[in-house]
Amino acid sequence: MNQPSYIQINRNSRIPKYKQVMDSIIKGIKEQQLLMGDKILSINAVSEQFDLSRDTVEKAYSLLKAQNIIESVKGKGFYVSKTDLGIKENVLFLINKLSTYKMRVFNAFVTALGSTIKVDLDIYHCDPEVLKDILNKKKDQYSYFVIMPHFRSESFQYIESTDEILTLLGAIPNQKLIVLDRDVKKISNEVGKVFQDFTNDIYNALTEGLNQLKKYKKIILVYPRKTIYPYPKEILIGFKRFCVKNQLDYEVLNKIYDSMELELKDLYIIIQESDLVNLVKQTRDRHYKLGEDIGIISYNDTPLKELLGITVISTDFKKMGELAAEIILNKTPKSIKNDFNFINRHSA
Repeated sequence: MNQPSYIQINRNSRIPKYKQVMDSIIKGIKEQQLLMGDKILSINAVSEQFDLSRDTVEKAYSLLKAQNIIESVKGKGFYVSKTDLGIKENVLFLINKLSTYKMRVFNAFVTALGSTIKVDLDIYHCDPEVLKDILNKKKDQYSYFVIMPHFRSESFQYIESTDEILTLLGAIPNQKLIVLDRDVKKISNEVGKVFQDFTNDIYNALTEGLNQLKKYKKIILVYPRKTIYPYPKEILIGFKRFCVKNQLDYEVLNKIYDSMELELKDLYIIIQESDLVNLVKQTRDRHYKLGEDIGIISYNDTPLKELLGITVISTDFKKMGELAAEIILNKTPKSIKNDFNFINRHSA
């Protein structure tokens, strides 16, 4: 069978093959090689003709279906269901800081939305006044506003949503606002939300790993109380609740200091990357074995932590971005608690 001209796979390109399949079909529609209702090749046919794994083609088709560009008819195959692919909506994605975690959410969000919705990224650095300035300037320019509401006081401590912040968010029409990462309970229930429950998340995740944690004499949470990008106080509350409930000796430190008084059978729960690096270096300098002499659990997962074998407690950042995109694509505001897990890699 001849290969359809609208599909182009470049074996030398570093662009993932599933993305090349998606881009080829979208290009075929834009150039009118594919028209509304046209049947496209099956997953198996594309896999065989272009020597691609079935999973690769299936991923491309699933993403195209999520964008309503193609549809599947049971027993018949896949058909073009959308030919008007011009950008009709745009989104302003507002994060409190630039980090690996936030960008994983953002990238998953943009990928899930597809090429028909334009997404701009802005950073307000946990400063309510900066957020206010951005929204006042851009409130009429976007179809949707996706906001991660984390704020700090002038003394660099984490603050809840003040009346001014609630008024600011409340000025955005419900159908245009999606709140990510932290629930703001005082705003309308008609607003889309995908959030963490910081108190119960850390409590439940540590409970999941309780049998491993019991082998340690003391559990130490390294929680920076004053920082440019502060962390929710609920993390501290959930940690203390867990330790008290299970009668575990614990301590809270502001940071990992140089030349720490490291004691064998101490377990550290680390939030900031710089503290994680400092602690791992000190344990290696003293030839301590992670998971036996000293335990480490890091808050928020990254590919590097997975590579290094660091046990983590973490929300699913990719899923958070995808769920936010679904709210926009389906135009159905929902309030969704995002998954949070204990991932054991034997450093604790």
